[in-house]
Amino acid sequence: MAGVTDRPFRTLCRTLGAGLVVSEMVTSDTRLWHSNKSRWRLDHRGESGPISVQIAGGDADMLANAARANVENGAQIIDINMGCPAKKVCNKAAGSALMRDEALVQAILEAVTKAVDVPVTLKIRTGWAPGHKNAVAIARMAEDLGISALAVHGRTRADAYRGEAEYDTIAEVCQAVSIPVFANGDIDSPQKAARVLNYTGATAVMIGRAAQGNPWIFTAINHFLATGSLIAEPDLEEVCATLTQHVQELHRFYGDYTGVRIARKHVGWYLKAQPIERSVLKDFNTLEQTQDQLQAIDSLFQHLTLLKDKAA
Repeated sequence: MAGVTDRPFRTLCRTLGAGLVVSEMVTSDTRLWHSNKSRWRLDHRGESGPISVQIAGGDADMLANAARANVENGAQIIDINMGCPAKKVCNKAAGSALMRDEALVQAILEAVTKAVDVPVTLKIRTGWAPGHKNAVAIARMAEDLGISALAVHGRTRADAYRGEAEYDTIAEVCQAVSIPVFANGDIDSPQKAARVLNYTGATAVMIGRAAQGNPWIFTAINHFLATGSLIAEPDLEEVCATLTQHVQELHRFYGDYTGVRIARKHVGWYLKAQPIERSVLKDFNTLEQTQDQLQAIDSLFQHLTLLKDKAA
């Protein structure tokens, strides 16, 4: 997820039980890698493996070149994005737009798998539109061309993120191929993860938006799948400690100016389930200094603890 799964967030999710984390989407046009945004996305220093880097584009040769460059930069897995529904990606014939052109999909998969010696994985949707679901055909092609694993989001490109994800197509993909399949889409609880795994026969589940502000979901799912029981949700003290550490890492990774701005959305996600007035968050988003952000977080959680104590 571009703008979300940066190195600080990946490290946190891995610490809390994610089995595999994938970088933010990196453009296949290496000429654009000199921007600050690309440098941050390509920064894997100190990151534990396996390091999976997702590349996006619509030109087979450029994607192959980007795959090679990323492996030279430390990537241990190359993930090809054919699942992003964003207009700015699809308008460039990349992301899920590629599913309309199976010949181009084949050319891309052949080029990338031949370009690198590390595993290559693929992220797709169920198809381009509800009447044009070709995930099974592309999955078979991917397996034949050497793709090591496949993630399938249970919506078409036309669906974007509207409505509910469907898992029938994912189940069909699992039946059609022998490579690992990761089920993705609307998996937001341990119980939902177990149901989707059981229904589809997938090897694993992939969590996206449900981890925003709730990185503990990985611990909870792992525990539920292993024991059949739910663990307690993190208390306010743990949420405060984790959020504070996350924000500090964002400040260190991006520097003071950008780190403060990146941190704002993460703080909003963490506090979404808390009884915080919108005006408080609005005021938080005006803070410009790292120390001011950290002090505000501490004050917010002191306030939440007092509210909890009064309610008890």
